[in-house]
Amino acid sequence: MINKLATLYSLQLIDDELDVLEELRGDLPLRVNGLNAKIKEIQDKIDEKNNKKSESLEKRKNNDEEIARLKSSLKKFKAQLYKVRNNKEYDALTKEIDHSETEIERLETENMSMELSNEKIKFEIEELTPGVDELNKDLAENEVELKKIIKANEIEEKKLRDKREKIAVEVKKPDYKVYMRIRKALKGKAIVTINRSACSGCHNIVPSQRQIELRQNRRLFTCESCGRILVSAEVAEEATKNLGKS
Repeated sequence: MINKLATLYSLQLIDDELDVLEELRGDLPLRVNGLNAKIKEIQDKIDEKNNKKSESLEKRKNNDEEIARLKSSLKKFKAQLYKVRNNKEYDALTKEIDHSETEIERLETENMSMELSNEKIKFEIEELTPGVDELNKDLAENEVELKKIIKANEIEEKKLRDKREKIAVEVKKPDYKVYMRIRKALKGKAIVTINRSACSGCHNIVPSQRQIELRQNRRLFTCESCGRILVSAEVAEEATKNLGKS
């Protein structure tokens, strides 16, 4: 059982070292992710406005073509007025003329409205663009800094991750799940030793009977106060020794 506990504690020791490397990156990963999210949000707005602008331009083009067709028809209808033979034909022509003129007016008004709308959209895009440029500049600087830190520690990190992978497969799945759950809940520290009769995680006193049971190294015990897994000094020494050999 001591080997099982030592293996689990070895995992904690490696994760401690990986956490230190992660801390060296500081908030850079979060800042990079945040900048990417902001850039995407603004770029999505710009794309949406550009799409509206393109749709509007296409609509105006279609309107212009329809206006040209209606004006051509209107010219013919007016020319035909002088050739009508009865009131019925005259009424039919004047009806077509009125319809064409009304439709031309409507389309021209719509075009004017879309032109004003496009000017507003153009202004809004011009306002948003510098923001994206500035964010991209910040993003590039942060990415360069992050890459420098990652580059400086990549060899050590790879060694640690390789070690972790080998050790993790030796840990039983139920124990690994418990370990990861506690680690996630308690900011990385899932397994601790007893120091001066207290849990070194939360510093609460561990009952004497529990300390005796822990020193027997027969099964997993957790701290009654913080829930972390507790191991004996013997287990910790065995884990440290094993890692030194690997």
